[in-house]
Amino acid sequence: MVKQVLEINEKKAIARQILEALPDWFEISSAREEYISDSIHQQFYVATEHKTPIGFLCLKETGKDTVELTVMGVLKEFHRHGIGRELFNTARKGASEMGYSFLQVKTVQLGRYKEYDVTNKFYISLGFKEFEVFPTLWDEQNPCQVYVMTLK
Repeated sequence: MVKQVLEINEKKAIARQILEALPDWFEISSAREEYISDSIHQQFYVATEHKTPIGFLCLKETGKDTVELTVMGVLKEFHRHGIGRELFNTARKGASEMGYSFLQVKTVQLGRYKEYDVTNKFYISLGFKEFEVFPTLWDEQNPCQVYVMTLK
């Protein structure tokens, strides 16, 4: 089941629980803490199984017509079970209903790290299209790939 979460402390607790369980993607504690603190101000969706959080996704407005998928995490034991796709579809529908025209996401460029190659392929499977690579937005070892999609 996927639902939107509005309560700040609930957002923070879910984000912490999920991100700390995913060290392959969120091993840098300062970055993880930033995702957690930023999540309380964003549209927040959670996937649960038997009322227990197993994944979440956040959207942030980046322009009057655009939202960004800023962070998403699904517990590893639930990967490849459709949870991420269900989270995404619910968030995409919500963004569309709120009147946004575009959705973007940033990740490490395809071909750099195995873990992020899986992430890239997931975003492409959702319908995202390559927009641009910023070679030094984060740092030279982690070129930033921007993907976009239309919500109309």
